[in-house]
Amino acid sequence: MCEAKVFIEKEGKLEDFMENVVTIKPEGDKLLLVDLFGEQKFVDAEVKEIKLLEHQVILREKI
Repeated sequence: MCEAKVFIEKEGKLEDFMENVVTIKPEGDKLLLVDLFGEQKFVDAEVKEIKLLEHQVILREKI
């Protein structure tokens, strides 16, 4: 499977944000995340790291 689990780094700690993410797309100054079932979330963050082998995306909260 090609889905990813997305985490957000806040104050140096990783928090679960969304699972089964298949699309991450910039929309203005935010990121649009879409999961396998079509659920959509916007987040005010930037990409910090993508771990393809672990199916993880780590976002950094914008300050």
